[in-house]
Amino acid sequence: MSDRPPFVSFLSDYGLVDEFVGVCHAVMLDVTPDLRIVDITHDIAPFDVRAGALALVRAVQYLPDGVVLAVVDPGVATERRCIAVEVEDGFLVGPDNGLLAPAVAMLGGPQRIVSLDNPDRQLVAPGPTFAGRDVMAPAAAYLAAGVPIEALGSPVDPAGLAPGLVPLPREDDDGTIAGEVLWVDHYGNCQLNVAPEQLVVRGVAPGGFVGVTIGGEDRRAHWVTAFAEAKPSELALVVDSYGMCALAFDQRSAAAELKLRAGKTVTLVPLSEGGH
Repeated sequence: MSDRPPFVSFLSDYGLVDEFVGVCHAVMLDVTPDLRIVDITHDIAPFDVRAGALALVRAVQYLPDGVVLAVVDPGVATERRCIAVEVEDGFLVGPDNGLLAPAVAMLGGPQRIVSLDNPDRQLVAPGPTFAGRDVMAPAAAYLAAGVPIEALGSPVDPAGLAPGLVPLPREDDDGTIAGEVLWVDHYGNCQLNVAPEQLVVRGVAPGGFVGVTIGGEDRRAHWVTAFAEAKPSELALVVDSYGMCALAFDQRSAAAELKLRAGKTVTLVPLSEGGH
């Protein structure tokens, strides 16, 4: 057994204005005092399960082995389940609303799932609307401390895990790819749900050009390998740090310039040399 301290990696839409994140930290540390907590982000837009799932799947391959606690839970206090999922190198804890599914798939799929319904492993709740504090944070801390997953609640069929909401692009016979913006980062770069290989098989390579249609307006993007390779005011297509195509400008916000946000449709079409 490793003598490394246990880890919980924590993602939520709680923000940092209220005390919610700090309280969840305190609850976990009360259960497992030597716990180390990695805060992935707490700035997921409120109730945006899709954005939380995408952020989690981007991050999960870089997190330390241990437990992931993810809470974006618009269905709190309803019949939706809180669950713990065992994967090959650890556990994920969160609501069963699609938030966990893409990350679970990235990690090789579920081995076991339990519903967090054992009251002996929860806090006594003054009300039902803070399950992150009362149900999920204690479960994450117990798992990090080595408590068996079956001690937290009833088994759930792994096939019943609520699916994620990650969209796939549509590839048409005329060579166009109808995709959408998955994520806008802090710099305004717009990650698409289009892999560079989808452009390569259509005859586009780094240095080439791609037609971009957004809201009925046609533009041209230059496929570059670094932001600084783009000319001033030139729309660039780059392969981002997660291996996906992204629209960007050098030192400017593509989201602001193109009026893009997550979920916005973007159509790509290969262009011949020179953009014609």
